[in-house]
Amino acid sequence: MFPEIKITKTTNPRKKPEAGQPLPFGKNFSDHMFVMDYVNGQGWINPRIIPYGPFEIEPSAMVFHYGQAVFEGMKAYLCDDKSINLFRPKLNYERMNTSNDRLVIPHVDVDFCVHATKTLIELDKDWIPSGNGESLYIRPFVIATDPYLGVRASDTYRFFILLSPSGAYYAKGIQPVKIYVEDKYVRAVRGGTGFTKCSGNYACSLIAQTTAHDAGYEQVLWLDGVEQKYIEEVGAMNIMFVIDGKLVTPSLDSGSILSGITRRSCIEIAKSLGIEVDERKISIGELIEAGKNGSLTECFGCGTAAVVSPVGELKYEDTVISINDGKIGTLTQKFYDTITGIQSGKVEDTYSWITKI
Repeated sequence: MFPEIKITKTTNPRKKPEAGQPLPFGKNFSDHMFVMDYVNGQGWINPRIIPYGPFEIEPSAMVFHYGQAVFEGMKAYLCDDKSINLFRPKLNYERMNTSNDRLVIPHVDVDFCVHATKTLIELDKDWIPSGNGESLYIRPFVIATDPYLGVRASDTYRFFILLSPSGAYYAKGIQPVKIYVEDKYVRAVRGGTGFTKCSGNYACSLIAQTTAHDAGYEQVLWLDGVEQKYIEEVGAMNIMFVIDGKLVTPSLDSGSILSGITRRSCIEIAKSLGIEVDERKISIGELIEAGKNGSLTECFGCGTAAVVSPVGELKYEDTVISINDGKIGTLTQKFYDTITGIQSGKVEDTYSWITKI
């Protein structure tokens, strides 16, 4: 039996985006948000749904000074029969607890968080857009709230869930992107927080992202933080390659790569299709050579936002390699069609990935 969620409905509904109106990512928010608090000795208390809006917090709150903050990202999809699909939400909250462990934040109850997510979406279901490729983005996050300037783990926390209607990631159809391989800065190191979804990981990536954009590239491919030799991940996505007919992706053994839910789903699909999957260390030198000799036939990033993002070009130092003539590969397209089809209810969910609302 779950704790009761107190619901306070808004008396001043927010203006919903009109059908057909562009829905830029993360700009619009629904009428309500879920909130609960943690107090040391009491646990997670006072779960509630309240109108979306500003909240009061002390300027000395530890999140601002020592960065105890983790988050997740998932989506809800409106099906043709008006039912609502969530894609593997338990995995997101299980991963949140992995992040919590590393940042000394108390665990959340996974099943209760899924219940809270469903309850919030049921209340604000009219905010789910119905256009092709559109969805309702879900952002759970936890912040440390102790008003204290000493360096230690906070004794109090606040957990939120926000909802944001989101447009199709590929407004003009799925198109390969160009990737810049970062050879100066590093995103994460062995023993650090790279395997978590904590805010600091994204703050430290911004400088390289800016450099890449200035050079005409959409994404940054990170190398390991020890030797700056081995492939890790792309910005906010995992990275995958098709080399000699195998699906090759960096292994998670280093502890500096996020264990992506879409990454996991692509691997499971590949195995079900009889495609060999090779999770291992991949050097940038090996990748460049595979690009030159033609054994690298496909490359794509995978994550919640894009599902899969095909890569048509890689630049490392002075070397530029084209992949599949800058076109989306057959296997990349298969992953995209299968996952988005399951999410939208247009493809049978033979993997039992969908949670219905």
